[in-house]
Amino acid sequence: MKRTSVATVVAGLSMILTGCGTWAETPDKNTALGQEVDVESINSRLDDVRKTKTLTVCTTGDYRPFTYKDPETGKYSGIDIDMVQDLAKRLDVKVKYVHTSWKDLMDDYLSSCDIGVGGVSISLERAEQAAFSTATLDEGKTPITLCENVDKYDTIKEINQPDVRSITPIGGTNQKFAEEHYSDGKVIAFEDNNTIFDEIIEGRADVMTTDASETRWVANEHPELCAVHPDKPFDYSQKAYLLPRGDTAFKEYVDAWLNMTENDGTYAKAKKPWFG
Repeated sequence: MKRTSVATVVAGLSMILTGCGTWAETPDKNTALGQEVDVESINSRLDDVRKTKTLTVCTTGDYRPFTYKDPETGKYSGIDIDMVQDLAKRLDVKVKYVHTSWKDLMDDYLSSCDIGVGGVSISLERAEQAAFSTATLDEGKTPITLCENVDKYDTIKEINQPDVRSITPIGGTNQKFAEEHYSDGKVIAFEDNNTIFDEIIEGRADVMTTDASETRWVANEHPELCAVHPDKPFDYSQKAYLLPRGDTAFKEYVDAWLNMTENDGTYAKAKKPWFG
């Protein structure tokens, strides 16, 4: 067997590291070890946002307390809306919103947006296509129903019955949870997440399983409805912001900003109008 001396290996590595032999002498593209690397591609989304002076934000506008689009004025509000406004302010850029839906969120984010916000849950399916910021909230799925029915729907087994109507918005993790856990029950896929809780109040649905944070807000807004054990949800999940996959610089910036807002009172201020 032919042996290669240590000196030969070192010399070869030296040629690679110093740009000899395997690196093309072009200002924008280099070829190393048989792979072409576009130097421009290493620019961060952070650089693009600063250059365009615009932070493009994907959000559904139908998931209070995190995001809500007023149907009359078209204005957005919510915890995450206040937060991205603060992020844009610190970057000295303006915010441009891209309205999306839960079923189209990932496609719209990948094609149009710098960041995705509005109560987005971390999932492995989403992680295949995008990165996430540091988690902004730890919680899980829990039911909400008429206050008189809390004891009837406080377990998955009780909800997973043929005569129980579980309503869920189309797309997203709520629908996935309902379809996985309530196969023996009746799952109602509902288009409008802004009016979905009226279906329970009006008797057209029995229960909805959603994130504990949303059940707390809804129970505060609608006295007829009660959150079922929001402190002890059925599972565990986290919320975060969607970010470009592989963009370390942008993620580090967003994570550093989130840490600052958690400690300087900005995040608490954004939550106060919704949770008190």
